[in-house]
Amino acid sequence: MNRTGTFSIVAAAAVAVWVLPGAALAAEADYHHVHLTTSNATEATKWYTEYLDCQPLTDRDDGVDCFGTEVVFESRATLGSSQRTGIDHISFSYADLTAKMEELASVGVRGSGVRLQRFDDGSTLRDAPGLFKYGFIFDPWGTRIELVEDSDTLGFHHIHLSSTDPAATLQWYQERFGGEPAQLRGQLDGLRMGDVWLLVMRHAEGVPAATAGRAIDHIAFAVPSMGPAVGELKGANVEFLEQPGVPEGGRTSAQRAIVYGPDQVSVEVVEAGFAGVASTMEGVTDITTELRDYTAPRTPWGTPDFQGVWTGDAADGIPMERADDVGNAAILTPEQAAARRERGTLGSIWGYEAEWRDTTLGYVKSAPSRQVSMVVDPPDGRIPPMTAEGERLAAEERAARLPLPEGPEHLSSWVRCITRSLVPTPGVYNNGFQIMQGPNHVAMQVEMLHETRVIPTDGSPFVGSDIASWRGDARGHWDGDTLVVEIRNFNGKAPFQGSSDALTMTERYTRTGPDTLEYRFTIDDPKVFTRPWTGMFTYVRDEAQYELVEYACHEGNYGMTNILSGSRAKEAEASR
Repeated sequence: MNRTGTFSIVAAAAVAVWVLPGAALAAEADYHHVHLTTSNATEATKWYTEYLDCQPLTDRDDGVDCFGTEVVFESRATLGSSQRTGIDHISFSYADLTAKMEELASVGVRGSGVRLQRFDDGSTLRDAPGLFKYGFIFDPWGTRIELVEDSDTLGFHHIHLSSTDPAATLQWYQERFGGEPAQLRGQLDGLRMGDVWLLVMRHAEGVPAATAGRAIDHIAFAVPSMGPAVGELKGANVEFLEQPGVPEGGRTSAQRAIVYGPDQVSVEVVEAGFAGVASTMEGVTDITTELRDYTAPRTPWGTPDFQGVWTGDAADGIPMERADDVGNAAILTPEQAAARRERGTLGSIWGYEAEWRDTTLGYVKSAPSRQVSMVVDPPDGRIPPMTAEGERLAAEERAARLPLPEGPEHLSSWVRCITRSLVPTPGVYNNGFQIMQGPNHVAMQVEMLHETRVIPTDGSPFVGSDIASWRGDARGHWDGDTLVVEIRNFNGKAPFQGSSDALTMTERYTRTGPDTLEYRFTIDDPKVFTRPWTGMFTYVRDEAQYELVEYACHEGNYGMTNILSGSRAKEAEASR
C-alpha cells in the first residue's frame, strides 16, 4: 500500500523463482517478534489486550501474544509514528472488519483510545477487489495498524515494510532469515513466515525514515545459535548496530545482536531461548517525595529566595483524592507512578503528538511523583463531606446547567479565558510557574491562562469585603522559611471543588530542596464543607529546560466559536 492506503506494491516477477542460497542461517531462522516503542509497557499491554484481542504474555510483563505472534513493548520516549519509516505498519485480520471498525470507532480517541485514519473521501474502510477490505488505526504511541478482512489468516496478519526496491528487500530477508516466497491472494508478493506475512510496499519518494526509536523500532528473528549466524551475516557484509552478546537485563543467557536491514530497518537477531530484557526503574529518583533537610537561600533583603521558573510537570496525574486501588500505601512504586502518569497523559490530549505533551514519559527532567493523592488532610486523602447548604448549592448548579450553551456566559471560566482554577493543579502541558520577588511584594505567574498575581508581603490590609474578584484578594507573610498567602473576597464564579464566595484559601510555599518547592493549599469554606481540608504537590525547578510561553487564549480561542456554532447547529437539527 502507498501512503494514501491504496494498494500499489510492484515486485519483480522473478520473486516467484528465487533460488534459495542454501545458507544455514536462512534454513534455520524463524520469525520471533515485533518490537514497539511506547511510553509505558503496562498501559500498552492493556491497550492491545482491550482493543486488538491480544493476551498478556504469561512469563513477562512487557508484551502480548497476538494470536501466536509476540508483540513486545519497550518503555521509553518515542521519536514519532511508524508511518513512512522502513516498517510502516503491522496488521491484524478479522472475520467481520466492518463490525470491528465500528467497535473501535465507538471508543473514540479520548483516554487510551483508538485513532482511525480516514481516506480522502472521509471513509475508514476500503475494499480492494480480489483482495479484502482494509482500514487503518493508530495506537496511542504512533504505531500504524492495518486492519484487514482475510478469512484465510485471522489474527496477527502481516508486517508491512516500506522500500525503495521491494523485490530486492524481500530477497534480502529470504536469503538471511528464510520464509517462503508467495503471493497474498495472488496480488501481493511477500514472504510467508509461519502464520505471518512479510510484505513490502514501494516507498513513494526518497528513502524511508529509520525505524530505531520510532513507534515500531524493529522486527526480530530467532536462530539456534548466535555464533554461526553472526559468521554468515558478517560474511554477507551485513552491518551490525549492536554486537552479539547477552544484553544487560537479559532474562536468560541467550544472546542477541541488532543489524541494519534494507531501508534503515533495525533487525534483531536472537538466540534460541531469548526471553527479552527486563526493564528496571532503578536510579530514577522522584525528588518530589524525597524528604531531606534544606535551608533556603536568601534574597539580598533577607527573605527566602523562591525566584525562578518552576514546573508542576512531575505532579501531573496525582488524583485529588486517594484512589481505591492503592489501599493504605504511603507512596506509589515507581512503576505504579509511571503507569498512572501515562493514563493521565492519554486521558487528557491523546490526539496530540508527543511534542505537545510536556508530561510525556521520558521527555521531562523529573520522574513522575509517587504521591498518592493531592489531599493530605484529612489523612484518608478524601475531601470532607459537604454541608447541607453545600449539597443544596451543588444541586442548584447541576439543575441550572443547560444541555447546550446559549452564550459565552454559559461556558466555563477556562473556556472564556478568564481563569483556569483557583488551584494550579498540573495538567499535561503549560505547567510553568514563575516567581519574582521584591522587598515588599512577591509576583507569581502561572503559564496556563497567563495569570500574574502581585502579592503584598508588607503587612498591608485586605481590601474591603464588598470588593470581590475571580481570584480573590491575597496577602502574604513569612513564617520562617515558608511564604504564607491568605486569600479572601472570592466572587464564587470560579469554584474549586464546589467552593463558594465564603471561601478563605491559604497557600504555603516552602523550598524542600535545591530544585523543589512544596505547595500546600487549604480550603476553608464553612458554607460548603464540614471542615477545612488541605492539598499538596511539589514544583520542580527546571530553568535549563523550561520557559514560560505566551498562552494566547483569546487570540486562538476557536473553541468558543465552534462550541457555540455547534450548539446552534444541533438546535436547528432538533427543530427539523
